[in-house]
Amino acid sequence: MKITDIIKNKIDRFAEGYVFTYNDFDIDVRNESALKVALYRLVKSGKLERLSKGKFYKPKQGIVGSLKPDEYEVVKDLLKDGNKVTGYITGYSIFNRFNLTTQVPNVIQIGVNLDKKGIKRGIYSIKFVRQWNKITKKNIPLLQLLDCIRFIKSIPDTNLEKSFKQILNLIQKLPDADKNYLTDLATNYPPAARALTGAMLEEMGRNKLSGKLLKTLKSTTWYKLNVSSDLISNKQKWRIQ
Repeated sequence: MKITDIIKNKIDRFAEGYVFTYNDFDIDVRNESALKVALYRLVKSGKLERLSKGKFYKPKQGIVGSLKPDEYEVVKDLLKDGNKVTGYITGYSIFNRFNLTTQVPNVIQIGVNLDKKGIKRGIYSIKFVRQWNKITKKNIPLLQLLDCIRFIKSIPDTNLEKSFKQILNLIQKLPDADKNYLTDLATNYPPAARALTGAMLEEMGRNKLSGKLLKTLKSTTWYKLNVSSDLISNKQKWRIQ
């Protein structure tokens, strides 16, 4: 079978929007040049689109033309090291998923344990956000929720009162075991996020959990979050302004 036929058959099996690289093809090193030429021609013909250097996808057709791959496909290689989870999607994407905003900028934020410089990938700016907890498949949804609290003032196209109420609603719906786990994870977040998380837990009557976070806060530090007293009944206790 010709190398071009091997490449075409492989691509035909890829789902629309699936991002792939040269490594997805089981091709002898001697045929790498032919692979690159074949992919270049497919891009030129419109059958493939190039996301960034060495990354391609089959575009899915929508009402107004071809659609971009979803954010997971764009950054999936940045979320794992082999079978180990090393990052997770957070920020604007999660604000949208949790119904905190309708906006989805071309910025993808990834929570990671080490400081990393941002990169560009096609139309996307990829930024890395420091996460102090060990990242596991199990705790990612809770970390995403805590990130919403941490960056509550940065959620676009909304106001803090709406964001507060929606996040509070999401926490209330968690099983008790997850509320406990969320509190443990929150102890490793910056002080302002710990204070706001604790205040939310207290508002829903989870005094034992909120007390755990209160103990981690300095009595001399205040947090300027511009939260109304209608939302937090005891702002002074939490040193929230």
